[in-house]
Amino acid sequence: MTDHDPFDCRTPLLATVDETQPLSHYSLTAAEQHGAGAISALPWSLRTLVENLLRHQHHPAVTPQHVLAATGRDTSADIPFLPGRVLLQDASGIPVLADLVTLQERARTDGLPMDRLTPRLPLDLVVDHALEVEESATPTAATRNLEIEFARHDSRYRFLRWAQDRLPGLRVVPPGVGICHQLNLEVLASVVTTQDTEDGPVAALDCLVGTDSHTTMINSLSVTGWGVGGIEATAAALGQPISIRLPRVVGVRLTGGLASGVFASDLALTLAERLRRLDVVGAIVEFFGPGLSALSVPDRATVANMAPEYGATMAWFPADVQTLRYLTATGRSRRHVHRIEQYLRAQGLYHTESVTVPEFDTIIELDLSLVRTTLAGPSRPHQTRTPAEISRVDEPEDPSVRSRAARTERQNGDLAIAAITSCTNTSNPRSLVAAGLLARNAIRAGLRTQAWTKTSFTPGSRAAADLLAAAKLQEPLDQLGFALAGFGCGTCMGNSGPLLPGVAEAARASGTRLAAVLSGNRNFPGRVHPDVTHAYLASPAMVVAYALLGHVRADPETAPLGRRPDGSPVLLADLWPTDEEIDDTVARHESTSLGRSASLPLITSQWQQMRPERTRTYAWEEESGTIRRPPFADPPLTRPAITGDITGARALLVLGDGVTTDHISPVARIAPDSVAGSWLKERGVDDAGLGTFASRRLNHDVMLRGGFANPRLENRLTPGMRGGWTRTNPKAAPVPVHEAAHHYASHDIPTVVVAGETYGAGSARDWAAKVTRLLGVRAVLARSFERIHRTNLVAMGVLPVQWQRAGEADLDGSETFDLLGLDNLTPEAEIRVVVRRGEVVLDHGSAVCRVDTDIEVAWIRAGGLLGHLVAQVPPLVTEQPTPA
Repeated sequence: MTDHDPFDCRTPLLATVDETQPLSHYSLTAAEQHGAGAISALPWSLRTLVENLLRHQHHPAVTPQHVLAATGRDTSADIPFLPGRVLLQDASGIPVLADLVTLQERARTDGLPMDRLTPRLPLDLVVDHALEVEESATPTAATRNLEIEFARHDSRYRFLRWAQDRLPGLRVVPPGVGICHQLNLEVLASVVTTQDTEDGPVAALDCLVGTDSHTTMINSLSVTGWGVGGIEATAAALGQPISIRLPRVVGVRLTGGLASGVFASDLALTLAERLRRLDVVGAIVEFFGPGLSALSVPDRATVANMAPEYGATMAWFPADVQTLRYLTATGRSRRHVHRIEQYLRAQGLYHTESVTVPEFDTIIELDLSLVRTTLAGPSRPHQTRTPAEISRVDEPEDPSVRSRAARTERQNGDLAIAAITSCTNTSNPRSLVAAGLLARNAIRAGLRTQAWTKTSFTPGSRAAADLLAAAKLQEPLDQLGFALAGFGCGTCMGNSGPLLPGVAEAARASGTRLAAVLSGNRNFPGRVHPDVTHAYLASPAMVVAYALLGHVRADPETAPLGRRPDGSPVLLADLWPTDEEIDDTVARHESTSLGRSASLPLITSQWQQMRPERTRTYAWEEESGTIRRPPFADPPLTRPAITGDITGARALLVLGDGVTTDHISPVARIAPDSVAGSWLKERGVDDAGLGTFASRRLNHDVMLRGGFANPRLENRLTPGMRGGWTRTNPKAAPVPVHEAAHHYASHDIPTVVVAGETYGAGSARDWAAKVTRLLGVRAVLARSFERIHRTNLVAMGVLPVQWQRAGEADLDGSETFDLLGLDNLTPEAEIRVVVRRGEVVLDHGSAVCRVDTDIEVAWIRAGGLLGHLVAQVPPLVTEQPTPA
């Protein structure tokens, strides 16, 4: 037994890397036999964390006590997790690369060794968030949208081509290939990998972190991984461990099978509502039971993808025969699949119906046969509704609204967007084939989609498009307007492009509410399109059904979708394909399309033709540019913002429940009349060149003016107004949030943000925390926080405070806040919050600092994670000449 193997568990595996090299592994069974604790009783997801700890006992941050804490289910313990790779998408990944570059620039300036600030892990960056559906429903839509994308994002892509040559381990998957999560599932994930050590190769579980909250999609393949903010991903790339509190694990026992006509998206939305109600924020949700075998890996992927919509760290599925079947179908070699099975069985990580049920913290039951057709909306993924219930949401409020709508030919609930989009569902062959068959049947019945509905299809991989083409189902989808518009997130993340001509103008004139139906994973207010009020998540087949109907005022399951040439009504039941037809089509074409797609290189000729700059340092753009040098590694933002008690603070904003990262840092197009748009126009940028907040994340001045500027945000300090406005006192005129922040900073007055429940839900968007720090906010006081955003705040040196009175207090903006007890900050320290209006104390009581771990305390003390990284690197030692 060595210090690197304190539980004497490194043992041979009956496999080899090649013909000569024996392969070993860190056996969970042997570790349990040698005093590591009751590993075999743990949920499978926690066993993977233990495997990670056993394999990294050589790391200075990992000790045997961490293993014992994990096996003992000590939920107060901080557990280091060392991922094997980092997955990035362009919107959040480009800032990560820029932070890495500026850290190296800081190292050169300060005389620090460069190797400590150079990536040590493989980085996969997939460009998938830039595709915008400018053109749709035409044979040339995909080509034209890709041309527009390259022209619009030229400076971003030139930066990526430069970084590709400068940062070791970075692989860029260019535009036009797919969405990071779907490619991760179909191509990138190895499930079991091999690591070289001094003592020979070691079999290891594939594990990762990603800069998108839907990284959890890979949990469907039994791969451990979750979403983190870009700052935390930067640290992981540099070899730093991710510190987490050992999560509780909620077991979901599945029984039965999905009923005819019910899809994985219906199951995912049903679970989102139920688990959000159960409050699993920060927990791992793990699936087991006899119903597991009824779900394919793509079905599981749809469910796992939605984990952030109910706040879970992971939605984990144990490996079984379905896992091996999928790996074979997606082109993994027979030898590799055999090794995966061999390793998982050796580690007790292979699920069969006879395995002993682990010890979960909580178990809930779900009979899959009881799941019904489900949609979610109009503004949250967990607002589940039946089609009949949705038909009652968008009724006109009064006759005058109907009258105005009639004059402009628009009514409440008219469907402005119908989009088959997102990795959530386009990774699922059954769901896509069902939509294609429904479209074919609709064409045969003589139906067409409505003239005011913009239709589009943006799948997450080439395999999805190949499947429909091979099954001859893309043609009927084309005829209904669901022509391929490109490979990327598209409408799912708000890049829906313009509505059809006249639709938005007519809706504005009549004051009516437009709707969207999409097969995506998010529908937060204003996300899908600024002129769309209500957005509903649905299966691809239901997207087609609603496009035929053209509005959401009726139930497509009962109302006629149109009429045949003879005038007879066509019902959805007349068009809906049978399960046998769906399954037969999938069986005939899935393996071929998935295998062919997996064999294609993750590169395009258009990307290779771009000539990268060969300079040692990057030539950052000027003030109005897209790729500006970020300030977050510089001394002003790597100094502590919290140095002791905060006294006399003012509320920059007072917000309610459900504030998302979309509210804090929007991604949509920059409106010409917005504060950010006006700032850019003053610097010579025309309306067409404004772009989106997502594309301008490396322009901190633009993002500063976009902070809390979502047009649907409601700040209680400016009642009756929406968007990025606030007041510095009750009688003052409203001003943009960044101007109020500047006012407070110039008077040396600290500021806080006050909010309600589930603050920071949504994307793993580190910019929501970055802009909070840029605005000078010292602390956020909320009733509860979503996991990733809470961590992002700490990583930026902003204090998250869980205060039960937040969201309840009647504040008018004149109050001051004292946060007392911060001098000796410890994990989850209890502090006092005192609120005064003038000399009157309105409120005083305890609150909890949601700085959850020792490493997070170190981040706060260093001014954030980047400051901590810089402080950890010792300066270069230069040898002094020996005195004569």
